[in-house]
Amino acid sequence: MIERPEPLKGIRVLDLTEVLAGPYCTYQLALLGAEVIKIERPGGEQTRFSDVNPELSKLGLGLGFCVQNAQKDFVELNLKDQRDLSILNNLIVDADVLVQNFRPGVAERLGIGESSTRQLNSSLIYCSISAYGGEGPIGGRPAYDHVVQAMSGIMHTTGTEEMGPVKVGAPYVDYGTGLNAAFAITSAVLERNRTGEGQSIDVAMLDTAMILMANNLSITATTGREPSKLGNEAASGAPSSGTFNTAEGLLTVAANNERQFKDLCRALKHEEWIEDPRWATPNKRQKNIVSFREGLNESFLKDTAIHWEMILEDVGVPASRVRTIGEVLDEGQLASRELLAEIEVANNPVKLPGIGFKLNGHSLVPQRAPRMAGADNKKWIG
Repeated sequence: MIERPEPLKGIRVLDLTEVLAGPYCTYQLALLGAEVIKIERPGGEQTRFSDVNPELSKLGLGLGFCVQNAQKDFVELNLKDQRDLSILNNLIVDADVLVQNFRPGVAERLGIGESSTRQLNSSLIYCSISAYGGEGPIGGRPAYDHVVQAMSGIMHTTGTEEMGPVKVGAPYVDYGTGLNAAFAITSAVLERNRTGEGQSIDVAMLDTAMILMANNLSITATTGREPSKLGNEAASGAPSSGTFNTAEGLLTVAANNERQFKDLCRALKHEEWIEDPRWATPNKRQKNIVSFREGLNESFLKDTAIHWEMILEDVGVPASRVRTIGEVLDEGQLASRELLAEIEVANNPVKLPGIGFKLNGHSLVPQRAPRMAGADNKKWIG
């Protein structure tokens, strides 16, 4: 068996971030083998104490904190205290990367802006994460995930015309920003290794939100046309794709091309639809979508969503019953991918996600549980 990969082994990261996007970024780096030292305010950051698990929250190890802070060391410093700031400066001297998500201007006021840290360590990779960046008409504004969802237009494209704008359920902008920043840092490590020069990284949540809907962004920027709300319809707009009621459960189908359309018709035992003059071409199906959908709806109501999922799998048409997270966990696919690791946190079994890909056959999941704020002060401060 190939040894567990550690592509960032030997890279030391100072994590001065809180809440979600920043900590999730440094968590990815830790899973890739970097040595991550999380610097927290006295008492620890707020997510330690806000959670669905009262026992862990009371200890300052809430799940909302644990999910992006395993595999790190923890140092507690008051950056408004000159002595503690001097300790941080000493850590900066030997660091490879510093990641901070203060509002633009705060790091400079604390004396740990890029220009100050560059004097301590000329080869430092300095990564700033913020809502909108430091420049522009709204640069410097504070925000959280749902605010950026509103600002970016993603809310305006989600839901239906009847229900109005709807935000995405998960904090996808935060997690996307964390991944974007981790990608930027790994790129900067390679660039520094090539040139020997320190690197400056500026990651904005709004930028991330926009590139996560790159197709919509490009269409609107080029043509001025705003995307319509699709609800549960496929982005392709294909009449043979979408979400349908069944005898039990909802079924989402993606029959986007002609081969898939024909295979869908055969699977539903309506091969005559393929030659029906109303639906024989994509344009005709679009023009007569109401009558075509009536036939689909009637067919899918004859059996359950899981039945149709299996039938369509056999003919190569992508389809899925609409599932809850718990149902996905119970069905074994994530277990086969080894996406989650069970770790003891204060004698409580906690399941935490690893990195979102396999490297040389390895799923890179956390090996060490999150600990209390300041747990590693002695190791790094003495």
